[in-house]
Amino acid sequence: MRRLHLALFAVLLTLGSAPVHGITLGSVSGLVRDSGGVPQIGAVVQLLRPDLSVVASAYTDASGRFAFPSVIPGKYAVKAMGTSFLPSLRENLRVRTHVIVNLTLNTLFEVMQWLPAEPRARDARNDDWAWTLRSAANRPLLRWLEDGPLVVVTERPGGSPRLKARLMATGQEGTFGENGERFTAAVEDTPSDSRELLARVDFAPDTDEGMESMLGFRQDLGMAGSVQSVAAIAIHPQVDASSAEGLDEAALRTSETMEFGDAAEAEVGATEAIARLGGASPQSVIAALPFARVGWRAGGSSEIGYRMTTMMPGTEGADESLTNTWLPVAAMRDGNLALEQGFHQEIGWERRTDSSGMSVVVYADNVRNPVVEAADRSTGGLAPASVLFDPAGGLLRAAAPDYSTSGLQASVERRLPNGEFVRLSYANGDALVMPIAPRALPVAQLVSGAHPRHAQMYSLALSGTIEGTHTHWRASYRWQPAETVTRVAPFAVDAAEPFLNLHIRQPLAVRADGEGHFEALLDIRNLLAEGYRPFVSSDGSLIVFAQDQRSIGAGLAFTF
Repeated sequence: MRRLHLALFAVLLTLGSAPVHGITLGSVSGLVRDSGGVPQIGAVVQLLRPDLSVVASAYTDASGRFAFPSVIPGKYAVKAMGTSFLPSLRENLRVRTHVIVNLTLNTLFEVMQWLPAEPRARDARNDDWAWTLRSAANRPLLRWLEDGPLVVVTERPGGSPRLKARLMATGQEGTFGENGERFTAAVEDTPSDSRELLARVDFAPDTDEGMESMLGFRQDLGMAGSVQSVAAIAIHPQVDASSAEGLDEAALRTSETMEFGDAAEAEVGATEAIARLGGASPQSVIAALPFARVGWRAGGSSEIGYRMTTMMPGTEGADESLTNTWLPVAAMRDGNLALEQGFHQEIGWERRTDSSGMSVVVYADNVRNPVVEAADRSTGGLAPASVLFDPAGGLLRAAAPDYSTSGLQASVERRLPNGEFVRLSYANGDALVMPIAPRALPVAQLVSGAHPRHAQMYSLALSGTIEGTHTHWRASYRWQPAETVTRVAPFAVDAAEPFLNLHIRQPLAVRADGEGHFEALLDIRNLLAEGYRPFVSSDGSLIVFAQDQRSIGAGLAFTF
């Protein structure tokens, strides 16, 4: 009987150690070295779930190697830790069979040689071309994990800076000054000497629809901070205003970021902007737009900050790879060319981790030359006077009366277990409204009748990547009262576009190393054409004002 019991026990052990339901186990192995390439003996290596909880631990051998021989297929991360080194973390590892992961341990001094001045933009996680002047998107990052340790994070092997270029062919409709076909060429260079360079030019082929170009440069200064400069220019010969024709814009933005140990950081700078109308009645306007930002780290992942700026963000928001982001918005006011600007101050608190974030901001604004945009729906294609008019898209811009406001902004964001990202935002403050006109009025009189009204804003944004097809997508909905024709909290740089929007990037071809690819692009803003305020002007034009006109853009892009 005892032998029977032992035999049954042996059978149970064999069955218990066999793969369940026919699952084929994978494995993870690799090498841990320092920055000089020396293998590290006795380093602790952890296999982590996506939420960074520990699955298994191992030590490196005399050759610096480690192994996890039996791993259930899925998504993991691997972290290495050694004495006198910062931990190193490799994320987004998909284990099916055998995966090799080589990690490099760096000292704090070595990390400071390439550490960016700020973390990457929040949307950089889903866009491998989201270049910003404040970070190098293809370098390792230094950040805090939720469980406390400071780690060096890489998202793919190597991670050495390199030259990257992109060519795009797109079509756009419903955007001021950019309707029709566009060709774009952009080059990003992040060499190993802590410099960054981005050059971009886009133009309309075989037409006089204009050209836009920008050149950005950034230099890391190690622990002292960084300096950066951006030059941007836009030429729109088709835009006119009364007897003037052709709008040229240019801006030079310079700034310096200063680090004060681990506790504080400051950024100061200014944008010098100029806009000019040509033709029979030339006009020019020049503006100096300073800004400053100070942040105090309140311990862990929290920060208290103050920001002052005089330039309102462009229609592209925080996408710093686009030319329009660096140019003030121009419009006509009482027959004269004007630039949208103001004086914005805010005090805020934010807390961010790898998977979540929240922020609260109290602000006060003095807005000058707030721009309202409308579409001319007249069948005769009339060009209203006293406004900037783009005949290609039938869009016009005018500057409304100045106003002052104050309010509150708050947001909560979270990375979901399946890799998607969700963000909820709220804001209150004044926005301009346009009352219903009892009779037909000139466009200038309609615009001058705009006045501020207290309003609320709510927005929901979702983004992610579809497994299998690698489709990158972002959808958002921003609501505020339909009668408002400007945004609540107009100086917010990370606000979602008004109403329902959809952005899709679909890879069509990817190289084996994942670097070069061919992809299709789709960008739809204000998909349901909400927030429209129609008026009939005295010249018979049907003018439709809105916070953001519906626009559709699509095209192809090749990155190499």
